[in-house]
Amino acid sequence: MVRRVAVIGAGVGGLVSVKCCLEEGLEPTCFESSEDIGGIWRYTDSTDNRRVSVYCSVITNTSKEMSCFSDFPFPEDFPSYLPHSLVLEYFRTYARHFDLLRHIRFQTTVLSVRKRPDFTASGQWEVVTETDGVRESHVFDAVMVCTGHYQEPYLPLASFPGIESRFKGQHLHSQEYRDVQAFRGKRVLVVGIGNTGGDLSVELSHVAAKVFLSTRSNTWVLSRVSDHGFPLDMVGTTRFNHLLEWLLPSALTRRIKFRKFNSWFNHTNYGLASSKSSKFKIIINEELPSCLLSGTVVLKPNVKEFTESSAVFEDGTTEENIDVVLFATGYNFPFPFLEESVRSTIDDNRSLYKCIFPPQLEKPTLAIIGLIQLTGSIIVGSEMQARWVTGVFAGWNKLPPRSRMMAEVSKRKPRVKRNLSERENLKMSFIGYVDKIAACAGVKPSVLRLLLTDPQLALAIFFGPCSPYQYRLVGRGRWSGARAAILTQWQRTLKPLRTRVLDDNSDSSSGWCWMCLLALPAALTAGFLFSKYAQPGWSPWAG
Repeated sequence: MVRRVAVIGAGVGGLVSVKCCLEEGLEPTCFESSEDIGGIWRYTDSTDNRRVSVYCSVITNTSKEMSCFSDFPFPEDFPSYLPHSLVLEYFRTYARHFDLLRHIRFQTTVLSVRKRPDFTASGQWEVVTETDGVRESHVFDAVMVCTGHYQEPYLPLASFPGIESRFKGQHLHSQEYRDVQAFRGKRVLVVGIGNTGGDLSVELSHVAAKVFLSTRSNTWVLSRVSDHGFPLDMVGTTRFNHLLEWLLPSALTRRIKFRKFNSWFNHTNYGLASSKSSKFKIIINEELPSCLLSGTVVLKPNVKEFTESSAVFEDGTTEENIDVVLFATGYNFPFPFLEESVRSTIDDNRSLYKCIFPPQLEKPTLAIIGLIQLTGSIIVGSEMQARWVTGVFAGWNKLPPRSRMMAEVSKRKPRVKRNLSERENLKMSFIGYVDKIAACAGVKPSVLRLLLTDPQLALAIFFGPCSPYQYRLVGRGRWSGARAAILTQWQRTLKPLRTRVLDDNSDSSSGWCWMCLLALPAALTAGFLFSKYAQPGWSPWAG
């Protein structure tokens, strides 16, 4: 019987895990190595203690309505996309509202998590911590690891000959980056074109003498601002679109996506992506195309080698007088405190049942929260994981037998372990994954059932944004405010923009705009398919 639960980390996953434990009648103790909550969202100027935090200028890539805890909306006057200071303020408000802080032990480092000798029968863990040089040993019935995947910088120097032996300039990982001051007037090479690499290239271009951005990936660049000025994820992340992707052939959905992506600018002309490639990544960055067009950022292929002061690229070109190489190459997640028998089985989230439970354990009393990267908000995904896990610990939710869990994991796990940055292994469909965990927890809403009982809400859920409030309509943890939150999410999105109100009768009815927005994806998709493919001689089997 699980009663006492150790929660490691007081970032997003840790906070919501403590709350979910309390809701299930469990007794959580959260260990946080720093002096405050927030995890990577608590910005600090210092890089001395190697604590990972966001850089000063970061803005969220997912909007507030799609990123909030499912029973605690962001304040309506907050902008749709948030700086780190407002995200941290929201976390503090959440922690105070649900009285979470008294369950957190700050400046306490977890040194080891090991099975108790009677683990096969009890499922208990021995957790050793250190506070101000004093070590303590604790016994817990279960452990929730909430350190996420931003743990240890991934710096693949061995893949770049000459960077250590010949290059005389400076090289560093983006984890050490805080602001632009140290790069003023320098020629900077950024390696890696994820969201961080794109952001830093744009920011550095305002002060650096020149910025080069090296990539080996096909990358589609999207704007946070979508149709009619609404947030991208609110327009695109819908159950209707998710169903279309499931129904249509993958080649056709890729073609539709690429056509949409290229409607902003032709990615092939910019050297970013080709519509012929089936492997690609997507980043959010409004300014990068402008920087490429104006030459303040120059896109380059993968680096072949470094000389004393230059970078030689795989296409044979060379850029001279490079002062700084900034690696935006992601992070590893070593979990150094876990005992070797457990740690060695976790290559990435594909080693875990539903990306959460190590299936080899005799008792399912260890859960990894937040080791995911979704096409939507990790806050929502982590919360859903925590709700399901604490339900399992409390006995409300049941796991299948070990053999079945291990069989499912073996299907997902790659046969060969790759010696590359592991973050790309984590990318999953937001709706697909969260729905799967919600179904396990018994909180996934039924659109068909709602059509019979509440048609207005059913239509909003199916055609509108798949916002986290949907997962508070039914089941354990049901929230009485969920319906109202869903039906008013567009108003909260527009509220912070109403700082200068104009008299425009065509926009006076929010309900009419809302219905138009719901109909837009269907109309656009149908129109595109008809204009593109419903022509004489077209065949669905044609190339």
